[in-house]
Amino acid sequence: MAVRARIDHLVTSGTFSLDGGTWDVDNNVWIVGDDEEAVVIDAAHDAEAILAALGGRTLRAIVCTHAHNDHIDAAPALADATGAPILLHPADLPLWKQTHPDRLPDGELADGEAVLVADVALKVLHTPGHAPGAVCLYAPALGTVFTGDTLFAGGPGATGRSFSDFPTIIASLRERVLSLPGGTVVRTGHGEETSIAAEAPHLPTWTSRGH
Repeated sequence: MAVRARIDHLVTSGTFSLDGGTWDVDNNVWIVGDDEEAVVIDAAHDAEAILAALGGRTLRAIVCTHAHNDHIDAAPALADATGAPILLHPADLPLWKQTHPDRLPDGELADGEAVLVADVALKVLHTPGHAPGAVCLYAPALGTVFTGDTLFAGGPGATGRSFSDFPTIIASLRERVLSLPGGTVVRTGHGEETSIAAEAPHLPTWTSRGH
């Protein structure tokens, strides 16, 4: 049976701030859905641009892969404009509150649950390491996984700042992500796409390198 859902992509620009530093960043925003409904993965920087990309579709949820400010800064404005709930793993609430102290998420993401849209299930994989509540979203029907900042083309996400841990992200990648089918397309929080087959062979190098 043909899959109705498609993946739309836009890049938004802003800043990432943590531990007293601020950096300019470009973020990938992923929209999964059909002509009628969609979910947004990581509402970064520009609610108006995301609304324009939605094109009037019903927004079912705003899913946060983690709560670093550059991935959630536009989430409340997008929620207010659409009525969609903001979903976040509860382990990232301390990070969330640094950016939005007066606005909590509307719901929790739990490992193993599915976010449903346009007949497609986005399975939540809790993948801590870059952040305590980091998640990836695996959509087998679309042959893809949305990894946020857990996995990039060329290696794991950064673990040099507060709330992060290198051995934890390596365990998450080994146990939850790199075991997915090799043809799975990896859609990341920043930068270019990659695949499980392209990244999995490098795990021993990442492990031995350490941070």
